[in-house]
Amino acid sequence: MFELSPGPVPALTRWFPAGAPGPATVGEHVLATGIGSWWADRAVQPRVVAVSCAGHVVLRGTPDSLAPEELAPLAGNRIDAPDRFLPVLGAAFERLTPWERMIWTRQAEPQQAGVPFGLVLRRLERSDAGALQALGPDAAWLSASWGGPLGLASSGYGWAVLSRRGRMLAVACTYFRGSRYEDVAVYTVPDHRRHRLALACVNALCEDIAARGRVPGWNCSVLNRAGRLLAWNAGFRLVREYVHYAAGSPVPRAGGRTEAGPALPLPSGPLTRRTPA
Repeated sequence: MFELSPGPVPALTRWFPAGAPGPATVGEHVLATGIGSWWADRAVQPRVVAVSCAGHVVLRGTPDSLAPEELAPLAGNRIDAPDRFLPVLGAAFERLTPWERMIWTRQAEPQQAGVPFGLVLRRLERSDAGALQALGPDAAWLSASWGGPLGLASSGYGWAVLSRRGRMLAVACTYFRGSRYEDVAVYTVPDHRRHRLALACVNALCEDIAARGRVPGWNCSVLNRAGRLLAWNAGFRLVREYVHYAAGSPVPRAGGRTEAGPALPLPSGPLTRRTPA
């Protein structure tokens, strides 16, 4: 598969789900923001098309005549694809790990969460890029869908709790912005977890999302108990479960080469995109 230029993209959007919570927001976010990539197996009348952003891939099409090595550029990502792709995905990568996921939407009144004296809850501003960067590599995934800390800080789609000295303690943001749903992500620094700061950020962000005429969505691993509890307290309720697949290195071709060159590592951020609050 090869990366497409932006020109042909609008004609390919019909391949992807739209107006739904969960993976559908990935393609809509890339189309709206230009952050991410579009892929196809060939330029004219493609059989397989993919959209990728921040380590997530939505793969659609008919894989019947697709060679496993053609999927090599998607190595190191988490791939959402119909079951008909499983044989070729299994043949394309040395490791393909299923990851059970839960999709929630906000349907109930949230629990209220105040901010302790001396802290401030506010919308992210462009000047907060440095504070986002200072969260360190464990939180780098949080801004990946906006192209990095500056992109997230400037987007208008994030809320944070900060100390008087400007240290960022918790942050919630729209991770993928869909046409009807916005997928929420949240991070709290380890020494301030379990103080409901994440809940305060999520509540503020969800009010923003509702004001934009959209519905907050939540996407987490079934194993992420802390993420599920935070979602419940914030008024989210389960819609459905699904599986995506973490793809490892491409299977080497004859001579030890792959179509994609050096294998990409698996993303360093958590597969759940949710951290304890």
